[in-house]
Amino acid sequence: MKILQLIIKQKFYDEIIAGTKKQEFREVKPTTYKKYCEVDEEGFAVMKNGKFVPKKYDAIQFYVGYHPDRSGALVEVKGAEIVVFEDENHEIITYKHNGEEYIAAQIIYELGKVIEK
Repeated sequence: MKILQLIIKQKFYDEIIAGTKKQEFREVKPTTYKKYCEVDEEGFAVMKNGKFVPKKYDAIQFYVGYHPDRSGALVEVKGAEIVVFEDENHEIITYKHNGEEYIAAQIIYELGKVIEK
């Protein structure tokens, strides 16, 4: 089973456990894109049909904060999609990081059942 580990706030953890939060959103940044996107041999994010390809995970291990005694839950991932941000004219939003240009995007995970807490 391929598991992604994420830190989450208590409020959102409680909503996931209660079954009211069905999606988890994360910004895809230059420092995190390899965690969220499929990458090619050269380390670039893979695109298919004009969309970034999300890295496949079976579940997300959520942890509340960084304390060693923190709560945690393993939650099924039913699907994932990477959405590129656009401005009001439907132009792709880009930004510079360390002199390189990046596309602003986020990944949306569709959450399933809580496997264990």
